[in-house]
Amino acid sequence: MNTARLFAGVVIGVGATLTIDLWALLLKRAFAIPSLDYCFLGRWVLHMPEGKFAHARIGDAAAKPHECTVGWAAHYSIGVTLAVLFVSLASAGWLAQPTLLPALVFGVVTVLMPFLTIQPAFGLGVASSKAPHPNKARLKSVMTHTVFGVGLWLWARLLSGMF
Repeated sequence: MNTARLFAGVVIGVGATLTIDLWALLLKRAFAIPSLDYCFLGRWVLHMPEGKFAHARIGDAAAKPHECTVGWAAHYSIGVTLAVLFVSLASAGWLAQPTLLPALVFGVVTVLMPFLTIQPAFGLGVASSKAPHPNKARLKSVMTHTVFGVGLWLWARLLSGMF
Protein backbone atom coordinates (compact mmCIF):
# COMPACT_ATOMS: atom_id res chain seq x y z
CA MET A 1 0.00 0.00 0.00
CA ASN A 2 1.42 3.36 -0.97
CA THR A 3 1.43 6.41 1.27
CA ALA A 4 -1.49 8.10 -0.51
CA ARG A 5 -3.76 5.07 -0.06
CA LEU A 6 -2.70 4.74 3.57
CA PHE A 7 -3.45 8.42 4.19
CA ALA A 8 -6.79 8.03 2.41
CA GLY A 9 -7.63 5.05 4.62
CA VAL A 10 -6.82 7.01 7.76
CA VAL A 11 -8.89 10.03 6.76
CA ILE A 12 -11.80 7.89 5.56
CA GLY A 13 -11.59 5.86 8.79
CA VAL A 14 -11.80 8.96 10.96
CA GLY A 15 -14.73 10.18 8.88
CA ALA A 16 -16.57 6.85 8.93
CA THR A 17 -16.09 6.58 12.70
CA LEU A 18 -17.36 10.14 13.09
CA THR A 19 -20.39 9.08 11.02
CA ILE A 20 -21.06 6.32 13.58
CA ASP A 21 -20.84 8.88 16.37
CA LEU A 22 -23.26 11.24 14.62
CA TRP A 23 -25.63 8.29 14.11
CA ALA A 24 -25.39 7.45 17.82
CA LEU A 25 -26.09 11.07 18.72
CA LEU A 26 -29.17 11.06 16.48
CA LEU A 27 -30.44 7.84 18.08
CA LYS A 28 -29.87 9.25 21.55
CA ARG A 29 -31.45 12.65 20.94
CA ALA A 30 -34.33 11.67 18.68
CA PHE A 31 -35.24 8.25 20.07
CA ALA A 32 -33.62 8.07 23.54
CA ILE A 33 -31.59 5.04 22.42
CA PRO A 34 -28.34 5.00 24.40
CA SER A 35 -25.00 4.58 22.73
CA LEU A 36 -22.21 2.19 23.64
CA ASP A 37 -20.26 3.62 26.55
CA TYR A 38 -16.73 3.85 25.17
CA CYS A 39 -15.43 4.14 28.74
CA PHE A 40 -16.13 0.40 29.00
CA LEU A 41 -14.04 -0.16 25.87
CA GLY A 42 -11.24 1.75 27.57
CA ARG A 43 -11.70 -0.24 30.76
CA TRP A 44 -11.42 -3.47 28.76
CA VAL A 45 -8.26 -2.27 26.99
CA LEU A 46 -6.69 -1.09 30.26
CA HIS A 47 -7.28 -4.46 31.92
CA MET A 48 -5.42 -6.26 29.12
CA PRO A 49 -1.87 -5.53 30.39
CA GLU A 50 -2.89 -7.36 33.58
CA GLY A 51 -3.77 -10.42 31.49
CA LYS A 52 -7.54 -9.90 31.86
CA PHE A 53 -9.14 -10.16 28.42
CA ALA A 54 -12.66 -11.29 29.33
CA HIS A 55 -15.02 -10.19 32.08
CA ALA A 56 -18.19 -11.64 33.56
CA ARG A 57 -19.61 -8.08 33.34
CA ILE A 58 -17.40 -5.25 32.15
CA GLY A 59 -19.46 -2.83 34.26
CA ASP A 60 -18.40 -4.72 37.38
CA ALA A 61 -14.71 -4.66 36.49
CA ALA A 62 -12.54 -2.22 38.41
CA ALA A 63 -12.61 1.26 36.90
CA LYS A 64 -9.31 2.47 35.50
CA PRO A 65 -7.89 5.99 35.30
CA HIS A 66 -8.39 7.57 31.86
CA GLU A 67 -10.63 4.72 30.67
CA CYS A 68 -12.92 7.10 28.79
CA THR A 69 -10.05 8.72 26.90
CA VAL A 70 -8.55 5.32 26.12
CA GLY A 71 -11.97 4.03 25.04
CA TRP A 72 -12.56 6.87 22.60
CA ALA A 73 -9.01 6.53 21.25
CA ALA A 74 -9.57 2.79 20.81
CA HIS A 75 -12.91 3.43 19.07
CA TYR A 76 -11.25 5.71 16.51
CA SER A 77 -8.19 3.47 16.18
CA ILE A 78 -10.42 0.51 15.37
CA GLY A 79 -12.36 2.55 12.82
CA VAL A 80 -9.17 3.77 11.17
CA THR A 81 -7.63 0.28 11.13
CA LEU A 82 -10.74 -1.18 9.52
CA ALA A 83 -10.86 1.61 6.93
CA VAL A 84 -7.18 1.14 6.05
CA LEU A 85 -7.88 -2.57 5.65
CA PHE A 86 -10.85 -1.81 3.41
CA VAL A 87 -8.88 0.65 1.26
CA SER A 88 -6.08 -1.91 0.92
CA LEU A 89 -8.60 -4.53 -0.25
CA ALA A 90 -10.58 -2.22 -2.56
CA SER A 91 -9.71 -2.00 -6.20
CA ALA A 92 -7.30 0.72 -7.26
CA GLY A 93 -10.14 2.61 -8.93
CA TRP A 94 -12.41 2.59 -5.89
CA LEU A 95 -10.77 5.64 -4.29
CA ALA A 96 -11.13 7.59 -7.53
CA GLN A 97 -14.78 6.57 -7.99
CA PRO A 98 -16.13 5.12 -4.74
CA THR A 99 -19.23 2.97 -4.98
CA LEU A 100 -21.56 2.18 -2.11
CA LEU A 101 -21.92 -1.61 -2.34
CA PRO A 102 -18.33 -2.69 -1.51
CA ALA A 103 -18.14 -0.26 1.43
CA LEU A 104 -21.58 -1.29 2.68
CA VAL A 105 -20.76 -5.00 2.50
CA PHE A 106 -17.46 -4.42 4.29
CA GLY A 107 -19.20 -2.37 6.99
CA VAL A 108 -21.79 -5.07 7.61
CA VAL A 109 -19.12 -7.79 7.72
CA THR A 110 -17.20 -5.84 10.37
CA VAL A 111 -20.06 -6.53 12.82
CA LEU A 112 -18.41 -9.92 13.29
CA MET A 113 -15.70 -8.17 15.31
CA PRO A 114 -17.93 -7.07 18.20
CA PHE A 115 -20.12 -10.16 17.89
CA LEU A 116 -17.18 -12.53 18.27
CA THR A 117 -14.69 -10.56 20.39
CA ILE A 118 -15.84 -7.45 22.21
CA GLN A 119 -19.32 -8.54 23.27
CA PRO A 120 -18.13 -11.89 24.67
CA ALA A 121 -15.20 -10.15 26.39
CA PHE A 122 -17.62 -7.68 28.00
CA GLY A 123 -19.64 -10.60 29.40
CA LEU A 124 -22.49 -10.19 26.91
CA GLY A 125 -21.92 -13.51 25.14
CA VAL A 126 -21.42 -14.16 21.45
CA ALA A 127 -23.53 -11.69 19.47
CA SER A 128 -24.95 -10.30 22.72
CA SER A 129 -26.63 -13.62 23.52
CA LYS A 130 -26.52 -12.80 27.25
CA ALA A 131 -27.69 -9.19 26.91
CA PRO A 132 -31.04 -8.27 28.45
CA HIS A 133 -32.50 -7.83 24.94
CA PRO A 134 -30.20 -9.79 22.59
CA ASN A 135 -32.10 -9.11 19.36
CA LYS A 136 -32.24 -5.38 20.03
CA ALA A 137 -28.51 -5.37 20.76
CA ARG A 138 -27.77 -7.35 17.59
CA LEU A 139 -29.91 -5.06 15.46
CA LYS A 140 -28.22 -2.00 16.91
CA SER A 141 -24.78 -3.51 16.19
CA VAL A 142 -25.70 -4.38 12.61
CA MET A 143 -27.18 -0.91 12.07
CA THR A 144 -24.08 0.76 13.50
CA HIS A 145 -21.76 -1.24 11.26
CA THR A 146 -23.99 -0.56 8.27
CA VAL A 147 -23.63 3.14 9.06
CA PHE A 148 -19.86 2.60 9.22
CA GLY A 149 -20.00 1.18 5.68
CA VAL A 150 -22.05 4.12 4.48
CA GLY A 151 -19.52 6.38 6.20
CA LEU A 152 -16.66 4.70 4.34
CA TRP A 153 -18.39 5.40 1.05
CA LEU A 154 -19.52 8.91 1.97
CA TRP A 155 -16.09 10.07 3.13
CA ALA A 156 -14.38 8.43 0.15
CA ARG A 157 -16.82 10.30 -2.11
CA LEU A 158 -16.15 13.58 -0.31
CA LEU A 159 -12.40 13.09 -0.63
CA SER A 160 -12.27 11.34 -4.02
CA GLY A 161 -10.79 14.35 -5.81
CA MET A 162 -7.86 14.37 -3.41
CA PHE A 163 -6.60 10.84 -4.03
